[in-house]
Amino acid sequence: MTTTTATRELTRTFRSMASDIELRVVDPRPGAEAALDRATEAVRAVATHLTRFEATSALSRANRLPDAWHRVPRELAEAVAEAERAYRHTGDLFDPRVLDVLLAWGYDRTFDEVLASPTDPAGIGVLVSAVAPPAARAPWRPTVLPAAEGRSLLHLGGDAIDLGGIGKGLAVRRAALELAGAGASVLVDAGGDEWLGGTGPDGDGWKVGVEDPHGGEQPVLVLSVSDLGCATSSVRRRRWDVAGRTVHHLVDPRTGAPGGPGLAAVTVLHADPAWAEVWSKTLFLAGEVEVAAQAHVRDLAAAWVGDDGSVHVSAAMEPHVLWRAVR
Repeated sequence: MTTTTATRELTRTFRSMASDIELRVVDPRPGAEAALDRATEAVRAVATHLTRFEATSALSRANRLPDAWHRVPRELAEAVAEAERAYRHTGDLFDPRVLDVLLAWGYDRTFDEVLASPTDPAGIGVLVSAVAPPAARAPWRPTVLPAAEGRSLLHLGGDAIDLGGIGKGLAVRRAALELAGAGASVLVDAGGDEWLGGTGPDGDGWKVGVEDPHGGEQPVLVLSVSDLGCATSSVRRRRWDVAGRTVHHLVDPRTGAPGGPGLAAVTVLHADPAWAEVWSKTLFLAGEVEVAAQAHVRDLAAAWVGDDGSVHVSAAMEPHVLWRAVR
């Protein structure tokens, strides 16, 4: 659905990747509607090819034979190449080979379906203790080769993967590229993964409220953001019980267990929305003890909320903070 507001904004909303997607163009220029069409298609293409919940998706087909070569669309080729780069740049902490752990915990369908019909623990084939952590495996070495007609050749390196830790960021990146120049400012929001282009409708930056991961009605931070991606890794929603144990979707590849000890959420701003997602997950997995040091060493604009409700920001995030909750 596309709407035009009195303040000269075009807005497109639709559902994809189990999220509400919003595209906004402030002070639209000629061709803005066509740009919205292209951005919408870009998001849907990523969703179609990267989902692991559809047997016919490009990712599902590759996962069924991870030791074979596959001819894949550019969306999947780009995602695997970026995930492999993230794997190297994060010291192997961002590792998409956690799919077997998620499946062992019953996360073999969309999360809404997991909540609606939890898996009987007795019916789960293996629990986390029986699944080898990815860190115990050989280094991940997928191969992506260019091929004809917009397709690529892909070899996953022997392990099935989950691209949920980067997929939305890549969809936001592609949509943002399609909206470049469509107006004075643009927004792409994919369920909290965002691109905030330009200075926003008021000319002084987009205002971003960082959700309270403990369920409070008020945000824990309000940020002013221009020309940056924003992503949050949180366990507020995607957590469930398996055999009497609470688990969540952010798996630590070093242990094969739920990651982020002491943390409830991490938010990162980055020039690339896909890497905002990569770094928010990586900092979360670093845990409460290491998150501040990791954010400092990597000069990341980051904010994190502890299990105790405490709110912290890195030095690089401070200039973006308009308001913070007092805890």
